[in-house]
Amino acid sequence: MTSSASLADQSLRALTACGVDLAPAGTGATVTSRSPIDGSDLLTVPALDAAGIDAAVARAHEAFLTWRSVPAPLRGHLIRTFGRKLEEHKEDLADLVQLEVGKIRSEALGEVQEMIDICDFALGLSRQLEGRTMPSERPGHRLMETWHPRGVVGVISAFNFPVAVWAWNTTIALVCGNSVVWKPSERTPLTALACSALLGQVIAEEGAPADIHILAVAERDAGPALVDHPLAAVISATGSERMGAEVGPRVAARFGHSILELGGNNAAIVAPSADLDLAVRGIVFAAAGTAGQRCTSLRRVIAHESVVDDLVARVADVYARLRIGDPIADDVLVGPLIDAGSFERMQASIAEAVAAGGTLVVGGERVEVAGAPDAYYVRPALVRMPEQADVVRRETFAPILYVMSYDTLDHAIALQNGVPQGLSSSIFTLDQREAETFMSSAGSDCGIVNVNIGTSGAEIGGAFGGEKTTGGGRESGSDAWRGYMRRATNTVNYSHDLPLAQGVSFE
Repeated sequence: MTSSASLADQSLRALTACGVDLAPAGTGATVTSRSPIDGSDLLTVPALDAAGIDAAVARAHEAFLTWRSVPAPLRGHLIRTFGRKLEEHKEDLADLVQLEVGKIRSEALGEVQEMIDICDFALGLSRQLEGRTMPSERPGHRLMETWHPRGVVGVISAFNFPVAVWAWNTTIALVCGNSVVWKPSERTPLTALACSALLGQVIAEEGAPADIHILAVAERDAGPALVDHPLAAVISATGSERMGAEVGPRVAARFGHSILELGGNNAAIVAPSADLDLAVRGIVFAAAGTAGQRCTSLRRVIAHESVVDDLVARVADVYARLRIGDPIADDVLVGPLIDAGSFERMQASIAEAVAAGGTLVVGGERVEVAGAPDAYYVRPALVRMPEQADVVRRETFAPILYVMSYDTLDHAIALQNGVPQGLSSSIFTLDQREAETFMSSAGSDCGIVNVNIGTSGAEIGGAFGGEKTTGGGRESGSDAWRGYMRRATNTVNYSHDLPLAQGVSFE
C-alpha cells in the first residue's frame, strides 16, 4: 500500500501537470478530498458558497450571450482542441480518478478515454445540428424548425464517474451554444479542478469567452443555489433517486428544464439456451466492477430454473477468487468502496435479504488491506433469493448481486420490470425469439436493453439514460443533444398572398 503522504503528493503532481495552481484554501469555505484507497485526506481546496454559485451563474449567462452567436463548427473546433488536450494528460487524469474514486487502472483510463471519445462525437455533431423542413399546406410557404441554445446548463455530477459524465454534458452543451456551470461531487474536487483547468486553457487559446465554463466546487448544501437559479436554463443532475426527487420538482416549479440520471436496479435474465461461460464473464464484470458503484452495475440475476444452480456455482467460484485490494496495484480487479457509509449500507442490505429468506452464498465480508485501516474493501456478495423482496427492489450502491429463478420468459420479464428503476437490462440467450421479445415493447422497460452483454459499459454513440425513477433523461450520443437546445417552428411566406391554415377566411 502506498503511503498516505505519497497519495497526497501524487495528487498534487497530477494537478500541477494539468496546470492547476492550488493556492492555499484561506479562511473561506473549503472542501477536502479524501482517498478511499486508504481513507486519508489528500488536499483541501477553496469552495464556493450559495452567493458564489449565484455569481457564477450570472457570469456564465453573460458569456452565453456571446457564445450562442459563434457558428457551431467553430464551437466544435474548441471541443476538438480540448479532446487533444485530454489525450496529452490522460495519465494525469487517470491518476486523479484512481486517487479520489478508487478505480482500478484500466477503469480509470477508460473513463478518461470516454471523455476523449465524446469530444470526437461532439466535434462531428457541430456540423449536424439539423432541423426538419416540412411541407406547408399554404401555397408559397415554407415550414421548418430550427434549434437554439437554451442558456446556462448547470451540471451536477456524482463521485463514481467524476469526469466522464461531466464531459458528456459539457462538450455537447458547449457545441450547442450554451455555457456551463459545473458543481462536481464534493468527494471528487481534484479531478474537477484538473478538467476545468485544461478546458480553461483551451478556451483561452481559442479566444472564446472565459466564462462559458465555470467550476463551482462546493459542499452538497450549496447545490440548491444552482438548482433554483432562474438563469440556469437546464439542470443536468446525476445521483440518487432521492436527490432527483428533490431536484426535478424544484426545476419544474420555475419552468426550467432538467436531465436526470438517477438510480439503477439493473437485471440480467439468463435463459436456458445461454452461453454460460459468456454469461458468467458478463455478470461478474457488471456486478463487481468499480466495486458495484456504477449506476449501471448489475444488481439482479434472473436465471431459468434449469440453469440457476450451475450459474450460481460458477459465479460464486469466480467471486471467491477475485483479487481485491489497492487499485493502484496491477493485479487487482476490485478496489474500495467510497466510504464507511457505503459499507454499512451494504451490510444492512445483506442482513435484510437474509431475514427475507435469502441465502448469502459468498462474499459480503470486509477485506483487510495492509496500511489501509480506514478504508473499506469488501468481497462482492452473491445472495440467492426465493423471491424479489423489498430489499431487492431498492438499489444498494455496493457490490451485492441477488439471484432469483424463473420458469417462463413472461415471468422473467415481469421480475425484470418489477422494480421502480428503469436504467439498464440484459438477457443472455441464443434464442432469437427470446432476444427479440426482450427488446420489444412487451419486454424490458429500461432505457438500455442489451443482448448477450452485461448491463454496464455503455458506448458514447448511443443515448444514455433510463425510465421510471431513473429520471427519464438522456445524455451522450444519438439525439441527446436536443435536451440542451430549444426548438422553434418557423413559417416563411415567400408569396404575395396571405392564406390562412385550415382554410380559415378572415377577409
